[in-house]
Amino acid sequence: MISKENVIEYQEKWAKGIIEIGNNFNSGKDYIELTKRFISELYAYQTEGVLFNPTLAYDTPFRLDEISALSYFIGNNSDFKEDKGFALLGWTSVRFENIGIKIEGEIAIAMGNYFFKKTDEDEVKVEYTFVYKKDDSGKLCIILHDSHFPYKK
Repeated sequence: MISKENVIEYQEKWAKGIIEIGNNFNSGKDYIELTKRFISELYAYQTEGVLFNPTLAYDTPFRLDEISALSYFIGNNSDFKEDKGFALLGWTSVRFENIGIKIEGEIAIAMGNYFFKKTDEDEVKVEYTFVYKKDDSGKLCIILHDSHFPYKK
């Protein structure tokens, strides 16, 4: 059974991963392999389809395989020219504000806002819905990641 605490721990792991990828990039360390591991460990691409609709994707808003997810996080892929590398933008903190977490057997659904911050800048608010599922080994994996900027009139 998945618990709300499992989801919160997983979100913290995701947030730390985004920051670590950017830190590795900025310090000249291997951020590409780190990002591949991040995707492999946190998303279910290796065992099933993942529905990924990231925040800063307009031309190709849906990323249904690992290569397109990697491009979103670190850019530098000629097939996805709009990708500048979301994880490389210099985030110094990421925090989740869950509006609700719903547990349905081996699936957890979390919805709310997450906030991205760079040093000396205001937080950037993004709305999200994530769906987590336990794989055959009992590890949580993301099977749906949908995020976008809040609606503005």
